[in-house]
Parts: sequence; C-alpha cells; structure tokens
Amino acid sequence: MMPETRVRNDLFDVKKGLDRGRSKPVEAVWYLAKCLFMLSPLPYPSRFKCAILRFFGASVGKGVVIKPRVNFYMPWKLEIGDHTWIGEEVFILNLEKVTIGSHCCISQRAFICTGNHDYRSEDMAYKSQPITIKSGAWVGAQVFVSPGTTIGTDSVIIAGSVVTKSIPDGMICGGNPCQPLKQRWK
Repeated sequence: MMPETRVRNDLFDVKKGLDRGRSKPVEAVWYLAKCLFMLSPLPYPSRFKCAILRFFGASVGKGVVIKPRVNFYMPWKLEIGDHTWIGEEVFILNLEKVTIGSHCCISQRAFICTGNHDYRSEDMAYKSQPITIKSGAWVGAQVFVSPGTTIGTDSVIIAGSVVTKSIPDGMICGGNPCQPLKQRWK
C-alpha cells in the first residue's frame, strides 16, 4: 500500500504565477518561427536570427552569433549584449527575464533555466526568477544555470557545472554545486 501524498498535481493551474507576456496567437507564431529558423540544423545567418528575435521583442546587440538549434522560449523576455556567442543546442527557458551581457560565450547545450515549480506547494505552483549573465562571462558546455542566479563579469563556468548560487566577478568556477575555484585573470 502506497503512503498518501500531499502533492496534488490535479490542482496545478497553468495560468497561476506565470506572466507569459504575450497573447496565445503571438506565442503560436513565435513557436512556428522558432521551429523553422532557430531549432533547425540549417545554418541560417545569425543576422537573420537576431532580426527574428528583435521582431518578437528581444533586445539583441550588434555582432551576436547564434548557432543552429538554439531554443529561446520567450524572446520578449530576453536581452543580449553586443558580440555575444550562443552555441549549438543552447536552451534558454526564460519564463522570466534573461539578461546576457556583451562579449559573452554560452557554449553548446548549456541550459539557462529561469523556471521551476515550488516543490513545497501542494499544487506545484510556478516558481520563476530572472537570470543575469554579466559581460565577458563564459558559460561552458552542458552547464545548468538555476533560476535567480547571476554569473559575474568575466567569470568562467567550467563545462558540466550546475550553478545554484550567484557567481562573483572574475572567477573560474566549477562543480555541482558550482563553486569559485580561482581568479580568472591572475
């Protein structure tokens, strides 16, 4: 016999606790554009992809490189500075605002995740927080960045790390959970 659970997934309300920021028709058109041009393995020019993101409300700087198969969830909650590089298969789940500074590198298969559910709540309500990646930061391949965190200016996150707390400026950090290891510029 299974013990009684307090979690009630049947109480989950998709509309509660999440401001989608756009209407369902706009989201549908975005999803179609995303499938055709962003998630495609075809190497569409970065300028074209940046123009699509801007059309849907993103703030995108000059000289931004977006590689194939990048998944932006809500472009109207996205800000990218100048000369930033976003690698293949990066997933930016931006239920809240994601700010990526200038001269950043977000490496292959990184997962920038602003959203989660409150596991202490019986109805598993949304629990989302913004993420900031400051200028000059490098997020390594297959890094997971948790909601509510900030990666400091010129910091490096080593491949495969799990960022659960904010990272100070100018540090090389790694691990699960991600911890500062040494200064970058020493």
